[in-house]
Amino acid sequence: MTESTNPVAALFEMTRKALRQKLELGETEIMIPRENLERMPEPVKDYENLEEFENDINECTKCPLHKGRTKFVFGVGNPDTDIIFIGEGPGREEDLQGEPFVGRAGKLLDKILAAINFERSEVYIANIVKCRPPNNRDPEPSEMETCLPYLLKQIEMINPRFICCLGRIAAQALLDTKLPLGKLRGDFHDWNDRKVMVVTYHPAALLRFPQYKRETWADVQMLRKAYDEFKASS
Repeated sequence: MTESTNPVAALFEMTRKALRQKLELGETEIMIPRENLERMPEPVKDYENLEEFENDINECTKCPLHKGRTKFVFGVGNPDTDIIFIGEGPGREEDLQGEPFVGRAGKLLDKILAAINFERSEVYIANIVKCRPPNNRDPEPSEMETCLPYLLKQIEMINPRFICCLGRIAAQALLDTKLPLGKLRGDFHDWNDRKVMVVTYHPAALLRFPQYKRETWADVQMLRKAYDEFKASS
């Protein structure tokens, strides 16, 4: 089992420690470069529920992705669930409908969930970025950095026990690593001190490369077994 921390929280913690060191050395004026301030994600305020949160951010214009979107894709599912599935970003159908995983990859995800005895309505589904990247390209690092606080707030509010990252982009963003998916899947990762994360292939990758289905099946069975053990002990 590997460990990781929330990358945004880690950034704030690193900044806090640096400021404390300067104060301990007697420095009373601390200069922070403008470019560093601009890169710092804005803290997300507190909300009563996910609906209020979505209504507050669904017209976001913080990154260029908003210019081409049809609908903001917040996330969908059970707000009281113990498991969240996270992909990379909306595709064409998701952009049109405003809901994650509703195209061909989404239909395959539904089949995967059913195979491990989950209904789509039982879990929560979201993405690293909330707006569709042009031509379904990978989200840029700056786009993910801008949007990640929204996802982290969703995770905080739902407070799941398990997170399943669907694909390399989601896994690398949340685990703050450059390791390839092949090195990340097949094991559990401790994330943010309390949540167990599983990494597997994105359903869209399975549509292109069916040979990955066997490994994906092993990953989701591992997830279901851990979920059942958690439920039995809680």
